[in-house]
Amino acid sequence: MRAARRAGDLLARLYDDRDGLAIEEKKDRDFVTEADRKAESTIIYEILKHYPDHGIVAEESGVCNPDAEIVWHIDPLDGTTNFIHGYPHFAVSIAAWKNGKPFIAVVHDPLRNETFEAKNGDGAFLNRRRLRVSPLIHIRDAVFASGLPPYRRDQGAIFRKRLDVCIRETSGFRRGGSAALDLAYVAAGRLDAYWEAGLCSWDIAAGMLLVQEAGGMATGLDGAPLDLQKGDVLVANPKLHDQFRHILSSVKLEDKGLID
Repeated sequence: MRAARRAGDLLARLYDDRDGLAIEEKKDRDFVTEADRKAESTIIYEILKHYPDHGIVAEESGVCNPDAEIVWHIDPLDGTTNFIHGYPHFAVSIAAWKNGKPFIAVVHDPLRNETFEAKNGDGAFLNRRRLRVSPLIHIRDAVFASGLPPYRRDQGAIFRKRLDVCIRETSGFRRGGSAALDLAYVAAGRLDAYWEAGLCSWDIAAGMLLVQEAGGMATGLDGAPLDLQKGDVLVANPKLHDQFRHILSSVKLEDKGLID
């Protein structure tokens, strides 16, 4: 919590003066800024100061001691493109996984001063208020979120097909640009479901625990156990999860034109 808030305070200050920030394009339309790096350094310093033997998997710094019992997955600025453009929707995402299972999670939105937190078995909370996923049971009433990571543009055809079948069955679609906040919003009942493919571990490691501790399901798109390395995720309450999984499974990868 302390690491997330300190990083968030830094991001909020830099957001107000972002015109002078150094911006680098890591790969095609996938950006990193000075803010990402400074926030990540703040988080890693805070964690390793107290837990020097823990592992780190961080978006900008890479991997350190990945075989440790406890490994931290860190996204210092989830929603970098939003941040660069002055779109006020981004967050700090931090999760600790113990022996390969989610243990604690924090997603912090510094502009709204909203801190989502969870501990395995202890529930999920927003600013200390307990969270529950949406109670909706009919997919036709659902509002869902999704997205396409900039480094997965070769998957555009399959994404559009999945998006089309979901839009036809639901009440609405949102594309926020921050996977961590999309997951947190499902946990808070602000969104009814969220799915995306090809994300990185730091995008989803915290948010999936928030959803689970708020009474939701977090799996791969096919309903299999969520694989951080694969990065495909589907979250919703159990009733809606089954309905989204069913319609997403109707899109076959081998369909003509969906893969190169």
